[in-house]
Amino acid sequence: MDMIENFDHILLFKTNVRCHDDKQLLHTLFDNNIDIKCWSVDMEDEDCVLRIVSYTLNHSQIIKLINRLGYQCCELT
Repeated sequence: MDMIENFDHILLFKTNVRCHDDKQLLHTLFDNNIDIKCWSVDMEDEDCVLRIVSYTLNHSQIIKLINRLGYQCCELT
């Protein structure tokens, strides 16, 4: 029987993180968070897509973290 991989732990967001300084703030927020396994932001994409791998956090928790820094963030579906 083949196993189907579950991608629920990969969270995708549209953000307004547009420059290096913005990304540095995310490093401070995410790099020391044990609930975030890895993350990246594609500032060349028009939606500045933030990708987070976490087995414990959900979309709304990440959105709250980003909003506290003053950035816009919404779930990509």
